[in-house]
Amino acid sequence: MSTHPQGATPHNPAWGVQSHGENLWPPRAAIIAAAVLYVTLPDKLAVGYKWIPLVLEGALLAALTVMAPVRHTTEVKLQRVCSVTLIALINLTNIGSLVLLVAALLHHGVTVTGQTISGDVLLEASVQIWLTNIIVYALWYWELDRGGPISRSQQHHRQPDFLFPQMATPACAGPSWTPHFVDYLYVSFTNATAFSPTDTMPLTPAAKLLMMIQSLASLLTVALVAARAVNILQ
Repeated sequence: MSTHPQGATPHNPAWGVQSHGENLWPPRAAIIAAAVLYVTLPDKLAVGYKWIPLVLEGALLAALTVMAPVRHTTEVKLQRVCSVTLIALINLTNIGSLVLLVAALLHHGVTVTGQTISGDVLLEASVQIWLTNIIVYALWYWELDRGGPISRSQQHHRQPDFLFPQMATPACAGPSWTPHFVDYLYVSFTNATAFSPTDTMPLTPAAKLLMMIQSLASLLTVALVAARAVNILQ
């Protein structure tokens, strides 16, 4: 059975369109939450100086806020470039912290610089990194699906990257339904906890690859990092 409802094409979407644009404060709040999680990590698990990525993220977020204070409905190339760069920066710093955390755990709490981190701090840091993992991939999914939030607000956009239950059963949500950031946050959370898709299926290679990478990072954090931290606590 086709994953796309009858008549749905990149230029004739069968699902809702946000003519007024999507509220941008939920994803921005998620970005701020990711920054808080990073800044509260132990300095020994930060990639370089903490203030460098934070300043860059803050500058990009400020630029995005100026370009689109609350909502946007017009495709602006610079805005999309800034958005993708911001998400990539958060992702890279989180991966770097995860690598440093795993290295410390494999050496019984000793970091690559020879400093020691207690087991309870390692356990707390693993939770912070896992939560950031959920946030950053929610942002990736939100930015990827149907060409991004700007494209999704237009009448014409490409085919979806994710099949939500509301799209498979339109009567459950109505013809005007369209996913918002919280929907992608839910997808990210369930993928991070189940290590696989649940009720929302990836349709494109890019979506499948992102979900695979997230599942791997989550599995590494939960199964290896948290378990090892508990052993150190003992």
